[in-house]
Amino acid sequence: MRFKAIVFDMDGVIFDSERLYRKHWMITGDEYGIPEDEMEDLCNRMAGATRENNERLMKDRFGEAFDYNTFRSKTMDRMDRDILEHGLDLKPGVKELFQYLKEQGYKIGLATSTQRERASRNLKNAGILEVFDQIVYGGVVPHGKPAPDIYLKACEDLEVKPEEAIGIEDSINGVKSCGAAGLYTIMVIDLIQPTEEIRPITHQIYDSLYDVIDFLKRT
Repeated sequence: MRFKAIVFDMDGVIFDSERLYRKHWMITGDEYGIPEDEMEDLCNRMAGATRENNERLMKDRFGEAFDYNTFRSKTMDRMDRDILEHGLDLKPGVKELFQYLKEQGYKIGLATSTQRERASRNLKNAGILEVFDQIVYGGVVPHGKPAPDIYLKACEDLEVKPEEAIGIEDSINGVKSCGAAGLYTIMVIDLIQPTEEIRPITHQIYDSLYDVIDFLKRT
């Protein structure tokens, strides 16, 4: 077996949650009078990154006086209510891929920028928390995505070398993080299309997790 472990991002890869995030970021942006196209660009830049990174991004855009914490709280509180009422869908192919990985003896890790409380709650409610051999939550490592720290930590916890692991991402920040850590990087497209900047560091670009199963069967 060429690879020993698979490390997943969570939002947009395991959960169909990036659409929900974006929906509520856009609503809050509208409340603040931020033009739709500008907010769309910010969403693309924020996807997969840490709270600190996103605060810096918005302060750079709107000035140091911008109250990011209030903006974020309004967004996340509304989104949590949405999830509580309507649930959170898994991405197509997730359960099939997990089953295949278990059958083939791969170690399974998670490297998410989402904080432990929210991430573990969503994973538990979906019945997949126990799938993972190791989980690295947001805020655990010194530098979040796009820095490589979270993927390096995941590999360390899984007791594999980065070159022995595959990372699966959907965001620009996530791909940068995974690639910089030295994992074999697969981008599964969700809302964000691959850019010319990240194509050189992305080994495979797929439309769904079913494609990842096919790839592993050929590997």
